[in-house]
Amino acid sequence: MHIILGATGHVGSVAARNLLARGEPVAIVTRDRSKGAALEQAGARIAVADVHDVSAMQAIFRTGRRAFLLNPPADVSANTDVEERRTAAAIAAAVTDSGLEKLVVQSAYGARPGGSCGDLTILFELEQAVQGKSIPVAINRAAYYFTNWDAQAGAVRERGILQSFFPADFAMPMVSPQDLGAAAARRLIEPAALAGIHNVEGPRRYSAQDVADAFATSLGRPVKVEVVPRARWEETYRSLGFSEAAAASYARMTAATLEGDFDVPEESERGQVTLQSHIDALVSGGKPGQAGEVASHAQTGDRLGAAAQGDAALTTSS
Repeated sequence: MHIILGATGHVGSVAARNLLARGEPVAIVTRDRSKGAALEQAGARIAVADVHDVSAMQAIFRTGRRAFLLNPPADVSANTDVEERRTAAAIAAAVTDSGLEKLVVQSAYGARPGGSCGDLTILFELEQAVQGKSIPVAINRAAYYFTNWDAQAGAVRERGILQSFFPADFAMPMVSPQDLGAAAARRLIEPAALAGIHNVEGPRRYSAQDVADAFATSLGRPVKVEVVPRARWEETYRSLGFSEAAAASYARMTAATLEGDFDVPEESERGQVTLQSHIDALVSGGKPGQAGEVASHAQTGDRLGAAAQGDAALTTSS
């Protein structure tokens, strides 16, 4: 049995469906059974639990052989670093003495030790915590999620403007959650001995201008990039409902990306979903590779992909 965290979000749901398509047994963990209804109909077992309940989570893990661990994003109106660190600690504690034979962890490009820098430090801490257990661990470090741009679709359609915290020509690794979910499923069914860090990104690197051009192609009208000045990053995050602490954390992640404050891998596992196909599906109301299915903007289960736009350190999403 494969235990999947974050299965009601972009990445976890794809991982679960990929495993089910292969005939693998899957159990998804959710606080709300109704949110797992579609996966239950597809053959998954539903395990209802709060990820912070270590005893309940440990009992669930003991029913499986392998688990996909995804640290869900905190409500941005709270102190995201504090909340996400608390969740990561609970997940790490729950896998202790769980009897699992392999773990697959969703992480991010740029995960590193050091001072507070949002996902970059919290996901590194999660990596380290689970690697300290007597269980083989495969880590998928993800590039910046395509879905981080999704919430701007309405504004782009209405105003022809795409806002970005990054310079228009700043190219960076980006990736589709479809490819991340597929990579997670592969890691789960690979031999336990195949552990270590895997970097996952899309077919090529993209800039905000590339995103604007993709929208322009899909909408059939010009789209202009509007860059948010660095001095207004935190103000902009706060205007989107972020707490002061969360706004400062996300601004630090943005700065880490722009300043090259970590090594972007030269070699990585390349996904197949292009930015253009993702934007085309978004504009038409579907998902890449699943035409006609309404795209979910749910934040549960992957890096923040809503109005923030800048889960800025090449993550997520979630």
